[in-house]
Amino acid sequence: MPEEIFDVVNERDEVVGQNTRREVHACGLLHRAIHVLVFNTRGEIFLQKRSITKDREPGKWDSSSSGHVDSGEDYDACAIRELREELGLAVQKTPERMFKIDACTGTDQEFVWIYRCAAEGPFRLHPDEIECGEWFAPEAVTRWMAGKPEDFASAFRLIWKKYSVAAGK
Repeated sequence: MPEEIFDVVNERDEVVGQNTRREVHACGLLHRAIHVLVFNTRGEIFLQKRSITKDREPGKWDSSSSGHVDSGEDYDACAIRELREELGLAVQKTPERMFKIDACTGTDQEFVWIYRCAAEGPFRLHPDEIECGEWFAPEAVTRWMAGKPEDFASAFRLIWKKYSVAAGK
């Protein structure tokens, strides 16, 4: 399988080149990603536990769906693709954009758009990407993260903090 190619961006999130996934990560180059938070009608959030074989933050709990934006792809198309690839969830329209986080150490040098959508599952989890997934009450996630932040991917910790403030939780 050919290596993924990402757009490399500048500090204003403007494309300035392309490079392989390996080089982007090895050199700490700025690039793009998305995270989608999936909520059910009970208000619970679906979290995934990253596969132990992942090259970044294996075995950590993370957003419902997340992934890198491929070269030439935009954030919205990536959100739709990642939901389908990781969860088997086919959405008819782009999930709601919530907020954006600028590239930083906590995001692994990724500019990240965070989306929200509603779904009930069950999901068809991609085994190379996700070990398992579960529904959680938002308050339970906040308590768990406060007590054991190391259980969560670093970008998700930033996302959850910003989401919790915006949602008044």
